[in-house]
Amino acid sequence: MKKSFDLVTCGEIMLRLSPPGGERLVRGDAFEKRAGGAELNVASGVSLLGLRTGIISKLPDNEMGTFIKNRTRFVGVSDDFLIYDSQPGARLGLYYYENGAAPRKPAIVYDRAGSSFHRIDVEEVPQEVYGDARMFHTSGITLALGEGTRKAAVEMMRRFKEAGACISFDVNYRANLWDEDTARETIKSILPMVDILFVSEESSRRMFRKTGELPQIMRSYCEEFGVRLVCTTQRTVISPKDHTFTSIIYDHQDDRFYQEAPYEHIDVVDRIGSGDAYVAGVLFGMLKYDDPAQALRFGNATSAVKNTIPGDLPASDFREISRIIRGHSATGPQSEMDR
Repeated sequence: MKKSFDLVTCGEIMLRLSPPGGERLVRGDAFEKRAGGAELNVASGVSLLGLRTGIISKLPDNEMGTFIKNRTRFVGVSDDFLIYDSQPGARLGLYYYENGAAPRKPAIVYDRAGSSFHRIDVEEVPQEVYGDARMFHTSGITLALGEGTRKAAVEMMRRFKEAGACISFDVNYRANLWDEDTARETIKSILPMVDILFVSEESSRRMFRKTGELPQIMRSYCEEFGVRLVCTTQRTVISPKDHTFTSIIYDHQDDRFYQEAPYEHIDVVDRIGSGDAYVAGVLFGMLKYDDPAQALRFGNATSAVKNTIPGDLPASDFREISRIIRGHSATGPQSEMDR
């Protein structure tokens, strides 16, 4: 049966405030405002590449909620499953971001406690969505925000899985949201539902307490929990504005690892959302081609390019990413201008 949505995600959508021009949080007098949030970043990346996506989230029923709704529509993500909070105290989660410049690292301050998304209830979500999406994605951030969001997200995973959707999950561990023991036990409990897993090597070794070589660690998620695809990024930070990036994908179905040469010396304008862009590229590759090799190429390219774009949300379409993939694998001189 044909489904209306290729991908539906669930997570908090936030307002990002940043001082312009590389100014400091402690000194600047003005902020630029942007929409962002891990699951919106993923949905928008897949949408920009050409597939139909939607997001489940909860927003305050006020002007800031309208701003987020408009930004969601602007990146081609359906707002059909946005829920609006009219209760007293309804608010949008905020975070403040300061760009870094070597040797000063970027800085983030969160102000998200008690946001409307914390009040989301699975029964508020339209029931028809579960049978109308090919894939569902959420992250450890959503599980970490509190018991309410955790219960809602896990129940959504269960309902999507029962309706035949592929389940994607990004561990995205944040130590300032929950402790390692709680994260490990919670995520282990949901991994049997997960088809595509995104997990960093650091999270595997520290939070999951896995040992051995990285390929052995990646394979273990499939052997222990039945995951089909495990994706691990590899970023080298030379300075806040100079990164090298690649990744490894393990396909348990064929017992095969996929890798490619890294994107070197990426000129970083804004790294926020580049991990989510990687997730978007991989999911697009699997949804469009059902091919881990294509997933790797699109994941690496979309992540590398997102680093060059300000704000959380990506801004690259299929044509641009395809051109970058071709350039990355080409040899010899290349034109410096698209014309």
